Amino acid sequence: MPTDRSARAFWLDSPGHGEIRDVDLPDPAEDEVLVRALFSGVSRGTETLVFRGGVPESQHTAMRAPFQEGDFPGPVKYGYLSVGVVEEGPKALIGRTVFCLYPHQTRYVVPASAVTPLPESVPASRAVLAGTVETAVNALWDAAPLIGDRIAVVGAGMVGASVAALLARFPAVRVQLVDANPARADLARALGIDFALPADAVGGCDLVVHASATEAGLARSLELLAPEGTVLELSWYGDRQVSLPLGEAFHSRRLVVRSSQVGTVSPARSSRRTYADRLALALELLADPALDALITGACAFEELPEAMVALAAGETRALCHLVRYDADTEPVRNNGG
Repeated sequence: MPTDRSARAFWLDSPGHGEIRDVDLPDPAEDEVLVRALFSGVSRGTETLVFRGGVPESQHTAMRAPFQEGDFPGPVKYGYLSVGVVEEGPKALIGRTVFCLYPHQTRYVVPASAVTPLPESVPASRAVLAGTVETAVNALWDAAPLIGDRIAVVGAGMVGASVAALLARFPAVRVQLVDANPARADLARALGIDFALPADAVGGCDLVVHASATEAGLARSLELLAPEGTVLELSWYGDRQVSLPLGEAFHSRRLVVRSSQVGTVSPARSSRRTYADRLALALELLADPALDALITGACAFEELPEAMVALAAGETRALCHLVRYDADTEPVRNNGG
């Protein structure tokens, strides 16, 4: 059994500056596990916003990650996409590969209830997408699309692409992934989804899921709706102010803008589904190898401080940025760009 109780963790020391710190781990209690990280994922939109110090003071509590240490704007240890192997804990979990909503850290101790074993059909590196696919599941519970719906997803980032990939499984649904970056057409192709630039997107939509985190994307989402259609807003703007065109035909067409957020289970399912149920479903959905296309960048854990600077500055245009903790552990092949 391992006796070493040391670990290393990525901390945001101050906005725009990250560092790796040594950590002393406690001995696991009877109902806890010691996990050795294999991979973690950087959720580019949220984590780069945190890295830049863009979390509004009013949202400091709402934005806390499950095992966050410190407070916004920093120093703070933040993150929630970790996959590792259980080294100590209940016998049924020892040696299992698990997902946990934990920050970027080489090893950690958490309650056994905080880890979810991976299905055998899901590779460890792909499983870092579980938190993003869970967001997509919750969004579709909120949106409640119907058979035959005409749907656009505006914003082909991690969340938008995940939503589009799940919507493509609905019967007789027309799904179009819309993004201002023409290179995202390759991502849509890998996911088996139609793609369009904003100006070329097909209108008359019953539902538009907006995930571009831009004012222009939200305005275009409203334009794509059919009368009485709904925009489901998944973008989080942090401390930015956004103008919304609510004049002209907004009222006469009876359009709806509705928010969705993964922090609570959708009211449409909260009486029958738990957070654990939702996460388990997300992991089952990750059996689809097409979702490898969402992993488009990687670095070693020791390189994460520099990688975060590049991601926040837009120098690295990754969707999900994979962090490797073991040089001998290879990620799944990715198809995106």
